[in-house]
Amino acid sequence: MYKIKVNPMATEDLIEIRDYIQKELDNPTAAVDVIKKIIAKYEGLKKFPLMGVELSTKINVQTDFRYVVSGNYLVIYRADHEFVYIYRILYAGRDYLRILFPNEVGTNFQEE
Repeated sequence: MYKIKVNPMATEDLIEIRDYIQKELDNPTAAVDVIKKIIAKYEGLKKFPLMGVELSTKINVQTDFRYVVSGNYLVIYRADHEFVYIYRILYAGRDYLRILFPNEVGTNFQEE
C-alpha cells in the first residue's frame, strides 16, 4: 500500500475550501462534509495510485501529474513507487491549468 504525503499548498487549499464554504456560503456542515469527501478520495489513492486521469491529456506539456475528482474539486497528485504526493486541491471551475502551469503560453493548452 502506498503512503500519502500532502504538500503544504494542498493543505492551504483545504483550509481555503473549508473557510469559503463555512463563512462565505454560511454552511459549516457542508464545509466539513466536503473536506471529509476530498480526504477520503485521496486516501483511496493508497490502494489505487494510478486511478486518476493523466493531466497530460488536458495539456500539451509532458507532466506526471494526475488528478481525481471529488465533487467540484480536483485533487492534483503524483505517484512514485512508494508515495502519492498530493500537490494541490482546486475548484474544478477555476483555470486550474494556468494555476499549475503559470509559465506556459496559451497555445499549449488543448481545447475541449
